[in-house]
Amino acid sequence: MEQQKTWEDFVRPHLHPRPEVDETALLRRLQKPQGPVDVVLDTDTYNEVDDQYALAYLVSWGEKLRLKAVYAAPFHNQNADSPRDGMEKSYREIQHILRLMGREDLTGRVYQGATAYLQNEKTPALSPASLDLAQRAMDYTPDHPLYVVAIGAITNVASALLQNPAIRDRVVIVWLGGNALDWPDSVEFNLFQDIAAARVVFGSGAAVVQLPCMGAVSAFTTSGPELCFHLKGKNSLCDYLVGLTCHEGEKSGCPTWTRAIWDVTAVAWLLDGPFMEDRLEHIPLPGYDDRYARDPASHLYRYVYHIHRDALFADLFQRLAGL
Repeated sequence: MEQQKTWEDFVRPHLHPRPEVDETALLRRLQKPQGPVDVVLDTDTYNEVDDQYALAYLVSWGEKLRLKAVYAAPFHNQNADSPRDGMEKSYREIQHILRLMGREDLTGRVYQGATAYLQNEKTPALSPASLDLAQRAMDYTPDHPLYVVAIGAITNVASALLQNPAIRDRVVIVWLGGNALDWPDSVEFNLFQDIAAARVVFGSGAAVVQLPCMGAVSAFTTSGPELCFHLKGKNSLCDYLVGLTCHEGEKSGCPTWTRAIWDVTAVAWLLDGPFMEDRLEHIPLPGYDDRYARDPASHLYRYVYHIHRDALFADLFQRLAGL
């Protein structure tokens, strides 16, 4: 039987000594926030259909989640010719969603992100988004951090940490990415696009909340009939989301299709509702061999292991329909 790899097995050929962390202060930041908080959203909005729901859901919670900036993240798949193309399409889609919501006042807070993934674990991919985060986070403190909700490749966030390591203790990074710790591998889109960036974030000592995809939030899906019942005809945004989701779902050719709306769960972690279960774990380090390095001496992070699907969809549908 192959011996399980440790943190040192992964960091030795690379650039991550175990960070020095004030565990008491870290644990305070890993508690769910009480009262209104400032939030930035990092999103590859054109990649799938769920980022659009997440952005709209976050904006709908304006009394609790004060949106300060939105960063367009790079992605590369059948919907984009390159990471640059994916970022630029996401930048336009963010603005489109905000206009559908009648929130043109927020379009000036949208920043273009990286046009390429990290080339290594030392050099940032400079962009307006990473520069904004590297500067903006300095207005916060360890006791009153900025919440960074990331729902794509985490290139922009890692770049900000590399540009200005002083923001490490001034942010809480809530990332939807990777798979569950007990999943056979960590091959997941947001992670494998930029493993170097994920390693920078997980190895930085920052307060991290992970919402893994397969094996954790993977049950958070919806169907065409459910969307039509709850959202169709409610407003322009809802009609756009229903049409987009049904179009993508029908391309599967399966009459009983469902579509993942996973990204909403990262926003929901900031809320007080009974939407999920989480626990403290020792933070792993993503490896280039599609596995996590586990170390019982590494610092702690918060790990979401279950989503209360019905409760969260009920709140999502009610808020989107009421916009």
